[in-house]
Amino acid sequence: MGPVLPTLLLILAGVLAGGTWSLHRQGAPRGAVVLMALLATLATVGGVLWLLPGEG
Repeated sequence: MGPVLPTLLLILAGVLAGGTWSLHRQGAPRGAVVLMALLATLATVGGVLWLLPGEG
């Protein structure tokens, strides 16, 4: 699959980050905002780690 999956993860992270900001601006419950931020962070970390060189 090459660089397709990490790219999709980083795109997903951007969408989730935008959703987080939108929820925050609309005054959503703190738990929903924190959950979205956590998911965006996990997608970002996953995409970046996938791109790092390593064994395999």
